[in-house]
This record gives sequence, C-alpha cells and structure tokens, in this order.
Amino acid sequence: MKAFNPIVISGREVLPLVEGGKGISVSNGESSGAWAATGGVGTFSGVNADSRDALGDLVPQLYHGKTRRERHEELVDYAIRGGITQARLAHEMAGGQGRIHMNVLWEMAACERILHGVLEGAKGLVHGVTCGAGMPYRIAQICANYRVSYYPIVSSARAFRALWKRAYHKFPEWLGGVVYEDPWLAGGHNGLSNVEDPLKPESPMPRVIELRTMMRECALGETPIFMAGGVWFLREWEDWLDNPDVGPVAFQFGTRPLLTQESPISNAWKHRLVHLEEGAVYLNRFSPTGFYSSAVRNDFLNELTERSIRQVAYTTEPVGEHGSELPVGARGRVVYLAATDLEHVKAWKAQGFVDAMRTPDSTLVFVTPEKAEEIRNDQIGCMGCLSQCLFSNWACNEEGTTAKKPDPRSYCIQKTLQSISHGGEAELETQLMFAGHNAYRFKDDPFYANGFIPTVRQLVDRVLTGD
Repeated sequence: MKAFNPIVISGREVLPLVEGGKGISVSNGESSGAWAATGGVGTFSGVNADSRDALGDLVPQLYHGKTRRERHEELVDYAIRGGITQARLAHEMAGGQGRIHMNVLWEMAACERILHGVLEGAKGLVHGVTCGAGMPYRIAQICANYRVSYYPIVSSARAFRALWKRAYHKFPEWLGGVVYEDPWLAGGHNGLSNVEDPLKPESPMPRVIELRTMMRECALGETPIFMAGGVWFLREWEDWLDNPDVGPVAFQFGTRPLLTQESPISNAWKHRLVHLEEGAVYLNRFSPTGFYSSAVRNDFLNELTERSIRQVAYTTEPVGEHGSELPVGARGRVVYLAATDLEHVKAWKAQGFVDAMRTPDSTLVFVTPEKAEEIRNDQIGCMGCLSQCLFSNWACNEEGTTAKKPDPRSYCIQKTLQSISHGGEAELETQLMFAGHNAYRFKDDPFYANGFIPTVRQLVDRVLTGD
C-alpha cells in the first residue's frame, strides 16, 4: 500500500484517521480520547452526552418539568454538562496526543447554546467541531469566537457551496476541513437530497472530486476532505492517496470503532454487530428529523414499516371515491374513505389494529391500543430534543410548535437512543440501532475471529496495515 502520511488537522500534524462522532453517548470521552492517543482525531458526541456526579456515577437524564419548555431547558442543561464532562475525559485519555473534536447536529435543539456552553466550559480541550444534519451557517462564527476549527458535514459540493457563499467565506482561517459523508453508506442520519435516489447509490470519488474542484475555486485546495461512510480497509481506498484530483484527504471511521474495548455500547450490541448479514442495515425515512437514516433492521424498524403500510387517505366530507363512512376516535367522528380502503381497515381491525391515528398528510394509520397509548405518552412527554420534531410537533420557536399535527408514523428519537445506548440485549430489538451499511463486514473480517474485540490502539494499528 502507498505511504500513509500525516496531515495537519486542527493545528497539529496527526494521522489522517478520524473517529466519527456517534450520539447519543455512543462515542464518548473514553473512546475518542483513546483514538486521539494513537495520534489520530477522536470525536466525542455532543448530542445529550452523559455527565457524571462527584463520585463518577452516571447521572440519569430524568425530566421533571411540567411543560415542554421546562423539560427543554432541563435537556439543554444536561447537554452542556455532559459535553463538558466528555471533553475533559477525552483530554485526559488522549495524554496530549492527537486532536479532540466534538460532533453536534445542527438540527438538535438549542445547538448554538449548547456549543457555547461546552466550548466555554471546556475551553482549550476541544480542538474542532464537526457539524451536520442541516445547514450549519453559524457554526463558523461560533468556532471562530473560541478559536477552534470547524468541520461541516456535507454530502455534495452543492451543499458546501451554499455554506461557503453565505457564511464560511468570512471565516476561512478556522475551516479545518470538510467532511464528505456518503449518503448511501454512512450510518445514522444521511444527507440525501430530493434529487438523489435512495435506491441508486453513486460512487463517492466523482462526488468528492466535484467537492474538491469547488473548494479550489474558493482557495481551499489544501484544506483536507474527510471521507466518511463505507470506509473499512484502507487498501480499498489506496487510489485516493496522493491523488491530485482528491487533494489532502483523511478517512473517517464510524462503524468499526463501535467494536472496541473502549466503546461504551453494551456487550450485547457488540455481539450483535459481529453476526449481522449483508443488507441488515436499512436506509429509511422514519426519523422525526425528516432526514433519511441508516439503522439495523430489527423489530423496532419492522413495526414502523408495518405501521406506515396500515395507512389510508381520508377526507372530512364525501369527495369523489371517498364516500365510505368510518367513525374515528372516542367521539366517533365520521371520515370518508375509498371503498377498497375501508375493506383494508376492516381486515386490520380484525387483527387488533383498532386505533386510528391522524397524520399531518390527511391519512390514518392503524395501531393496537397499546401502541397508540405509547405513541401519545411519548408525544406528551416530549422534551424538545430537536429544533423541530415531526413526531411531537415541537419546535424551538416562540410558540414551541411546528403548527402541524404530530406524526404517529415516526418516533421519539431521544427516548429510543437513550434506551439503546444505556440498555442491554432486550433493547437491540425494541429500539433504534444506528450503523453504517458495511457493518456486515465484521462477520467475515478475520481480525474479529473467535469473538476478538480489540482496543482502540489495536484497531488503529490494524487499520494502518491496510486492513
């Protein structure tokens, strides 16, 4: 394999190997600090990170506020304290080596307040901020204020062009790099646009070359691009090294660091990873963010899929083919369905899916009474974890709402990610398990034979061999 040379990232020459940030509490101070200690770039998640008490015990994120606004303020406080905790831990673990980055989602609630809180409270401990899930125009100014580098996560040259023209051109000296996240292969939330087909993946190199060409037009020819999504063996990316069309490049690993001794996920989760089959990761659009996301297909995702299938359009007055009456809800208010849809509804009700829930799109989904109660309770218990949420209709605005109906086809993302990151074996089927589409490769990679789980240092040493 070609020589794998260090590059400058966040003001220091380091190995161009980056741990991808994974929230909630899936990449933390321990895992990111261990990665930085090998001479690379460790990234802890700043999305509702865990905090510890004076004895070092985990602080449960419990909410006591009676209103969404009050619970939202509790969540912001947890997030700031947790981010500072993880930054300090990462700094200690790194021992002065590598670089420490924090990853945030622009569409998370109060992102700017949380960034200010963590960067102020952990001043000098965080060297860079990666940010995606939205168009983070103001990330540049915030990072410049704290003299840390910023790394927008994009999936196309077009997205970066918009960010550069609107804001980033004012703060070029703090643009540490651009993360190109492959929207078809990366785990978690993906940046597929409306003009891209989720079923027709495109090769990353032409898209990265297009991004580099655009960056050169902005005098950013030497600014690193992080290739994220689908990276497993470095030997498979050898043609990217010293490639003048690609320019300076680093490689970001999101899924492989899950299976390390320092990874905070449960042993049951780690065991599940090494038994995944190809195709086990499902690109779907159930997330309350509205973005596509990639997660392991399990009972949780299967139920969401089936829930959306049990769906019919309705009208409040008889219109055209919508002439068949259906009483809905406790008051039995009549809506009108097509005759064929009414037959579907009768069949679903015979199977126990007797509760009809209205969606913002003038459709009804049919669920069991138990599931209906769970959905309503989750919506009522919303703590405002997103800037705007399809599931609960929360929004970070003066009114505290999107002014749309809550969408029962989605789910409470805060609840499910907290549950799986702090749970055990049972949660692997009942909660959302994000993963990259190459996670099935654990099964056949000889490095993980006989249940071997490496330390982060052992993994990085292995990666540097090309495997």
